Amino acid sequence: MRVMNAGLSAWMWAEKFTRLPAVDTGEHPEFIELAIAERVAVTDDGSVVALTFVAPDGGLLPAWFAGAHVDVRLPSGAVRQYSLCGDPRDRSRYRIAVRLLPDGRGGSAEVHASLLPGMRVWIGLPRNAFPLAVGGFNQPLSEVRLIAGGIGITPILPMARRLEAAAVPWSLIYCGRTRESMAFLGELEQYGDRVRRHIDEVDGPAAVTDLLNGLPKTAAAVYACGPAPMLDVIRQALAQYPDVEFHAERFTPAPVVDGAEFELRFAKTGETVTVAADETALDAILAVRPDTTYSCRQGFCRSCVVRVLDGEPEHRSQALSQRDIDAGHFLPCVSRAQETLVIDL
Repeated sequence: MRVMNAGLSAWMWAEKFTRLPAVDTGEHPEFIELAIAERVAVTDDGSVVALTFVAPDGGLLPAWFAGAHVDVRLPSGAVRQYSLCGDPRDRSRYRIAVRLLPDGRGGSAEVHASLLPGMRVWIGLPRNAFPLAVGGFNQPLSEVRLIAGGIGITPILPMARRLEAAAVPWSLIYCGRTRESMAFLGELEQYGDRVRRHIDEVDGPAAVTDLLNGLPKTAAAVYACGPAPMLDVIRQALAQYPDVEFHAERFTPAPVVDGAEFELRFAKTGETVTVAADETALDAILAVRPDTTYSCRQGFCRSCVVRVLDGEPEHRSQALSQRDIDAGHFLPCVSRAQETLVIDL
């Protein structure tokens, strides 16, 4: 199994095809101001709303590719990432879909309560850490298996469109707790039996055999987005498929692996905090600086970036260029150190 879990190879591919020049908007560099053209519920229970953004002047938007996401600056100032789930060929609009999470960090509740048609919102330029590599394979694929869990359908939906347009054999397993909570079922009907729904309340929890049933063991690829337990069982099962590529995007940050305790020293105050071996540097900072800016917690949005003034960082993100690293930039949500780092806080 060749794993491509939003890691180096995937990021390099995304940089090649989706990295865009900064747009200087003055107040928000690398953001553009868009208008909300449409808001519609895309589940029967109303738990997911889709928002469509357009340029106020009706112009074309920056290009994007299946798997991309954008930052959305909410009215409160919070920034959240959402996958683009429209048609990449349509540059007149961006579409995202957001599930209401009552026990979340507040972003989804703000989207559902505050973002209405006619409003203008700052949207980040598209970035892609989960690219669909159509056209980049060394040999024709026997099949691409798409797997979506819940709101994980959002990055998967444009992949289905792209694969269909490219005449690449594909299938989709779409899992949800209830039919009423599953988004975009109407749009997916056009693909007929290439899409299989697995509904927990009807079929029981999906087993890995349900997700990989019929997948060829050679010249195939799996793209999955969903909760961590689902991705973990797929990854374990695909260990038996050495010729199957696995690409995945998580809802939540991955746990710290091979971490060692180290210290952060704030240059402006002299304050020192200890980062435990199983803790992120961002969590250690938030414990004493709860107003610290952050968003994705997975090392790609760069919202939490700080500058290292002394010490040797252990970079664990591909979101920083060599120029960024040379300038001392450091992403505390994923990156670490073996010794004390002095940071510009």
